[in-house]
Amino acid sequence: MVKDYLWLHLVVLIWGFTAILGLLISLPAVEIVFYRTLLASLGLFLLLKFRRRPLKVNGNALLKFLLTGGLIGAHWILFFWAAQVSTASVCLAGMATCSLWTALIEPMVNRQPVKLYEVMLGLVVIIGLIVIFKFESGYSLGIFLAVTSALLCACFTVINGRLTKSHSPFIITFYEMVGAFLLTAGFIPFYAYWFTTEGFSWVPQGMDWFWLLVLSQVCTVIAFTLSVKLMKRISAFAVNLTVNMEPVYGILLAFIIFGEKEKMTPEFYLGTLIILASVCIYPIIRFVQKRRVARTIRKIH
Repeated sequence: MVKDYLWLHLVVLIWGFTAILGLLISLPAVEIVFYRTLLASLGLFLLLKFRRRPLKVNGNALLKFLLTGGLIGAHWILFFWAAQVSTASVCLAGMATCSLWTALIEPMVNRQPVKLYEVMLGLVVIIGLIVIFKFESGYSLGIFLAVTSALLCACFTVINGRLTKSHSPFIITFYEMVGAFLLTAGFIPFYAYWFTTEGFSWVPQGMDWFWLLVLSQVCTVIAFTLSVKLMKRISAFAVNLTVNMEPVYGILLAFIIFGEKEKMTPEFYLGTLIILASVCIYPIIRFVQKRRVARTIRKIH
């Protein structure tokens, strides 16, 4: 259990680096998602061929993978879009609702009662992120996009938690990246016509290719596949609760890389402590519950 949570935090740390890559890559948000999903799909295809893993799946499973991938692609587009029309603070504050959405969606999908402590921990995380990012008003569109992105994130995490019960994480990730790419590619004509005056930026410049490879292979292929694998043993709520550490790790990495420009306020440390408390309390509650169940079973027998 401890080992799984350590691996999960490593994944979240890698994802936290994506915020820095967003600053290093000169392309707009949709173009970043387009190349991220394209390169991730190609990388996984080569990996599966090298490991001689069969790519064939039945039509029903393929449809589920592609549709889930479409949710992932939409989540990434809405996430970057929210940051563009508002601020990173507003976007991240909206994304903090992911834990709360998961606490409500996962029990419905798995036909289980809603766990009050999961709802409460989700609310605690929201409070922590609001403290960190000093929630700003006047960005209703950005808030709406970020909350919708968080809802999609909760949906595909819960779905993946079920898919991992019967399919390989590599196969799941490959077809989901293909689905995310197809959705992004299909969105490009609407994006180029309605949302940008400069059209689609087809050619990355300078170091963009290198950073896109890091984003697609390390932050997407490796990290996403590992997260899907961990979902076999960790609940979707626990995954999304821990993912709330992503902005914390991202800001810490930015401070290390960019120095004084990323100096943090006292509110950051207070918010971090609140989030850490919520993340650390969850496995403790789960451990106590399992001990109680075990004692009850022993008494019965």
